[in-house]
Amino acid sequence: MSRFPKMPQREQSHCRLRRLGRVLVALPVLAFIVWGAFALHFQVAQPAVLFLALMVWITTGGALVVAILCGSHTRGCGAAFGLAAIFMLAWWFTIKPSHHRDWADDVAHMLESEIDGNNVTLRNVRNFEWRSETDYTPRWITRKYRLDQLESADLVLSYWMGPHIAHTLVSFGFSDGQRLVFSLEIRKERHESFSAVGGFFRKFEQVIIAAEERDIIRTRSNARGEDVFLYNLRIPPPELRTLFLAYLKEAEVLRQEPTFYNTLTSNCTTVIYDLAKQIAPGLPLDYRLLLSGHFAEYAYDRNALVQGYEYQRLQTLGHINARAQKADATGINFSQAIREGVPQAVRDSDHD
Repeated sequence: MSRFPKMPQREQSHCRLRRLGRVLVALPVLAFIVWGAFALHFQVAQPAVLFLALMVWITTGGALVVAILCGSHTRGCGAAFGLAAIFMLAWWFTIKPSHHRDWADDVAHMLESEIDGNNVTLRNVRNFEWRSETDYTPRWITRKYRLDQLESADLVLSYWMGPHIAHTLVSFGFSDGQRLVFSLEIRKERHESFSAVGGFFRKFEQVIIAAEERDIIRTRSNARGEDVFLYNLRIPPPELRTLFLAYLKEAEVLRQEPTFYNTLTSNCTTVIYDLAKQIAPGLPLDYRLLLSGHFAEYAYDRNALVQGYEYQRLQTLGHINARAQKADATGINFSQAIREGVPQAVRDSDHD
C-alpha cells in the first residue's frame, strides 16, 4: 500500500494542464533565445564581444525559461531578459545592407545597363577564366545586345548540396550567337563563404550577376564539379523581352539600393518566380520554390519546358557535365557543346 494519498483525478488533470501551459509559454522564449544567439554568431566579428554578448543573452534567457518551467516567480529574471531583448532588437535594426565592403572578386562589380530602343549596352558582365574554384583570371567586360535578336532562354540548375537544393540561373540566347546568363547570388566579402543559415541573419547582401556561359556555368560543371542540368524554356519572343528587361530592372534596383539576401524569401529561385510572374501573373506558389532542386519539375508542370518528353527524359538529356568537360578537352564552343542533344522548344518565329 502506498504511504502517500493518491492525488484526485481532477487535480492530476489540472497539474498536467499547468505543466503544458508552462511549456507553451517557455517555447517562444526559447525560440527567441536561439534566434538571438544565431544573430550574434553571424553578426559579431570580435570573439571577446561575441562571448560576452552570448553569455548575457543565454544566461538571462535561460534563467527565465527555467523559472517558467519550474513555476517560480519570473519578475526578476523576466525584467533582466526583457532589458536584454530590448537591446538585442535595437541592435538588430541598426544592421543595414551596404555596397561598401571588401567584396570577393567574383561579385566585386554590379551590372550597369543602358537601353536605347532595341540596343542594350551592359557594363560589368563577368567573363572570368576559371582554372579551379580558387585559381582564376578576373575579367569584367562590356557587351552590346539587340532586343530584336533575343530568341531563346534556358533554365539551368546546378546541384551543390544534394538532390533537393540547386542554384538556379537563366541563360538568354540571341540570333547573333551571343548568350548571357543571369544569376542572383550572395554578395560575399573577401573572407566569407556561403552559409544557408547565415542567409537568415542578414549575413550577406544580394547581387544579380550577368555573365558569359563559359564563366558562370562552366565554373560549376568543371571547376566545382557540381551536377548541372540545362532545360530549354517555352517562352514566346515578346515575353522573352519582358523577362530579359525585368532582370535588368531588378539588377538596377539592387545597384541603387543594397538589399540583404534571405535564404527563404529572396534567393536565386524566388527571383525567377517573381520575375516570371510579370509574364504569367497566375503562377502558383509551390514547395518547389523552396526545394530549388525540384524547380525544373515545377516549370515542367507549368508547361514551361519542352513538350513531348517525360520530365525524367528531359533531365537525363539536360545533364551537361560530360559535354562541358569534353568542350574543355577539345576546345569546341562551350555553349554549343552543352546543348548537344537537349530538346529545343518550337517557337512561333521558327515558322516565319
